[in-house]
Amino acid sequence: MSFKVAFIGAGSIGFTRGILRDLLAVPEFNEIEVAFTDISQHNLDMVTELCQRDIRENGLSIQIQSSTDRKIALKDAIYVICTIRVGGLEGFATDVDIPLKYGVDQCVGDTLCAGGIMYGQRGIAEMLDICKDIRELSAPDVLLLNYSNPMAMMTWACNKYGGVRTIGLCHGVQHGHHQIAEVYGLEKQDVDIVCAGINHQTWYIQASHKGKDLTAGLLEAFEKHPEYSRTEKVRIDMLRRFGYYSTESNGHLSEYVPWYRKRPDEILDWIDLGSWINGETGGYLRVCTEGRNWFETDFPNWMKEDPLVYTAENRGEEHGSYIIEGLETGRVYRGHFNVVNNGVISNLPDDAIIEAPGYVDRNGISMPHVGELPLGPAAVCNVSISVQRLAVEAAVHGDDKLLRQAFMMDPLVGAVCNPKEIWQMVDEMLVAQEAWLPQYKAAIAEARQRLAAGDLVPTRPYEGAARLKVKTIEEMQLDREAANKNAGESDKGKEREKVQPSQA
Repeated sequence: MSFKVAFIGAGSIGFTRGILRDLLAVPEFNEIEVAFTDISQHNLDMVTELCQRDIRENGLSIQIQSSTDRKIALKDAIYVICTIRVGGLEGFATDVDIPLKYGVDQCVGDTLCAGGIMYGQRGIAEMLDICKDIRELSAPDVLLLNYSNPMAMMTWACNKYGGVRTIGLCHGVQHGHHQIAEVYGLEKQDVDIVCAGINHQTWYIQASHKGKDLTAGLLEAFEKHPEYSRTEKVRIDMLRRFGYYSTESNGHLSEYVPWYRKRPDEILDWIDLGSWINGETGGYLRVCTEGRNWFETDFPNWMKEDPLVYTAENRGEEHGSYIIEGLETGRVYRGHFNVVNNGVISNLPDDAIIEAPGYVDRNGISMPHVGELPLGPAAVCNVSISVQRLAVEAAVHGDDKLLRQAFMMDPLVGAVCNPKEIWQMVDEMLVAQEAWLPQYKAAIAEARQRLAAGDLVPTRPYEGAARLKVKTIEEMQLDREAANKNAGESDKGKEREKVQPSQA
């Protein structure tokens, strides 16, 4: 069996390498074509060298087609896997640091809130260019598997404006599934779930074991758990008040709603600093920075370590390879996918990108009707969907008024800032991110004039309620195992270097 899979943003080492392992663990796929593309030649060379070594050591003859010209990679591809981060760490830093001046304290800033909205502005502009290349160069029935955040916004833009069939994929549902099983002392495979909502705000509306409902006892089980009672305080409080557990980590969830990060003196009550994902201010930016620095320094040692083994038992839980396996071999796969709603969840808008259970086989991807979400979870999702819709339309049309309205409607930004502060924050972020926002040329010129004119709303230097410093290479060398783990975690954001003007 032979077909072509293209990876866009392949310079994210842990993620690209893991997905390739999952794909090549399928016996029928030992002769497929694989293409890598990234705008960073340096990152691309390292990842290609490492993955080619894995392929060789697993006895396969596949030769990775590696190029900084994405048109070469996309030519005749049937599947395109996208993991871009437009703006790289430079853009990411402005997503976190500028809002802090206005009191908006984010842990991640890649899905909603000020950072997620601006991340979407950068990403959508580039994603629509990618879609144009896909339409012109890839196979007629191409499927785009998007892993890039903000997941819902990017997938929304691709389906509505990109003209490419796009499915958004995330691993939040799998992680929460593990947690639910763990608090009951069960194995994940023995707990059946139905999870539905929107990406990073998906709710476990059903959980059962051998036909017995587990949902009613979840709050007590999480409150008694020795680790999660300390590290998942926001998620447990949302479970307490809304009745259902949410997929996303404590740090992510805390910035999607207005209640847990709006008062600096209360933030530490809701987070845990044992891991960035539990709520640390700018935690994911720190992890990404450390991960990039470590991989670039330690790469020769990665080449000395054992290769990944392409077997079923070593396969990960990311949906992408299983979707391709189902479509190509007919083996049935059940997962949770991000798709245009079209009535799957009846009390969320039809045009929204929802996350819900789906099935894959040779006949395609099927999304069963979920029905209505419970009213409380639906209300939380609908607020975020309004922000996403505004942000998508703003990005596509370069409309800074819609962009400002998205900021105003964002739950945490609206809880912390008044309209004048929001307007000025958007001006600052537009100017700081000019290199990646070609659609806002006129709006950026006007924003620059306003900022230069003076009479500005006062801001203050603010590091956040719980910010930790970036470790040096020397500090990371004291624990290589932890540093390697950290480098893998940093791929969650699919880091990508700055887009050059010729590629914007």
